[in-house]
Amino acid sequence: TVVLAPPGIDRVFLHNPGANESFSEADVPDDLLAGAALMHFGYPPLMLRLCRDGGAELLRLFERARALGLATSLDMVAVDPASEAAAVDWGALLPRLMPLTDFFLPSAEELCFLLDRPLHAQWLARAQGREVIEVLDIRRDIVPLADRLMAMGCKVVCIKCGARGLYYRTAGKEVLAALPLPLDTAVWADREGFQPAFRPSRVVSATGAGDTSIAAFLATVLEGGGPERCAERAAATGACCVEAYDALSGLLPLAELDQRIAAGWATNA
Repeated sequence: TVVLAPPGIDRVFLHNPGANESFSEADVPDDLLAGAALMHFGYPPLMLRLCRDGGAELLRLFERARALGLATSLDMVAVDPASEAAAVDWGALLPRLMPLTDFFLPSAEELCFLLDRPLHAQWLARAQGREVIEVLDIRRDIVPLADRLMAMGCKVVCIKCGARGLYYRTAGKEVLAALPLPLDTAVWADREGFQPAFRPSRVVSATGAGDTSIAAFLATVLEGGGPERCAERAAATGACCVEAYDALSGLLPLAELDQRIAAGWATNA
């Protein structure tokens, strides 16, 4: 993938799927999963073999991870409407995948495209060429999408809302108690919130901002942090990421990230 990030224009991806076209469930053998606490899987629409036949291989992979005692997390990617991935019946696949998914962390636009393409078209029309997230109302537009995911059986939903921040929702105590992670259900159960984005010192490139924010969220989960802490670190990491051209140079160790937050780092609230 070649990423073009000209000043003042959202980044553009020139992508050749390459080996992703043949990536299969068998490429993640049990001995690779053994001993891990969590399996994170990103971008299934770019790994079409996993999504064909109703997502049979993707479902089997998540089933195996759960059978081996791992928690699971999932990220999505924007889908080209002209691609084979757009022809996948995501409305049928996601209800089968969500019960196997503990943490689902898509962006608002990705999620809306997968669940409700007519609504996504309405969002684009409302934006009139601007960033779609700028014209969305969190309560009216984002919360109903989270409602649908929770009804499908997901345990923790975190919807990335670009420069606005992160919306998160968690399931009830009994559902979360079944997760193969030592989550404090008193802290995690039945939570909902919106973490505003932190203001970066400069915006150079958004490349990797979503991926690194997810990494911070999941790392904090594994440390034993609560949902508010996970969302706060995720938003802060995303802000650090956009301060550099690549996806890694702007990142801080979590302890230093905490110090920057504690020092009064301003948000877009």
